Amino acid sequence: MRLQRPGWTDPHLLLALLAALPVWLVLFVWAPPGMRVPQGVWAWCSLVLVQPCLEEWVFRGLLQGEALRMTTWRGEPARIGPITWANALVTLAFVALHLVAQPTAWALAVAVPSLVLGHLRERLHSVWPAVGVHAVYNAGFGLLAWAHRAA
Repeated sequence: MRLQRPGWTDPHLLLALLAALPVWLVLFVWAPPGMRVPQGVWAWCSLVLVQPCLEEWVFRGLLQGEALRMTTWRGEPARIGPITWANALVTLAFVALHLVAQPTAWALAVAVPSLVLGHLRERLHSVWPAVGVHAVYNAGFGLLAWAHRAA
């Protein structure tokens, strides 16, 4: 896990952030009842700070970094189309983690964001862009749950 100043103006990073807006809108319109709203400051801190940092450091930093090392041949990571094996394997693990705490459909829904976060980690050679995008995604999801309950 290399800690360097990421390219915050990278088009892939900006697109990952902008892609959240239509997803949030769709979820607001069609969200199922019972979405968990963070209760209190500590729940919000966990959702927006702790969870993104811990999950990204473990999954994108440690696991994906090691998986990339193990699946790279002659300087190129092994791929399944445009996705590296490392990103695919870590995404499977990430979905499995979410199966423990969420309904199956919600847990499976984290697969695409996980692939995006893994792509950012590989493209920008840093876990920090994934942490930042994950925090934004979680904050939006928490606000969506709050707005959905208030509506």
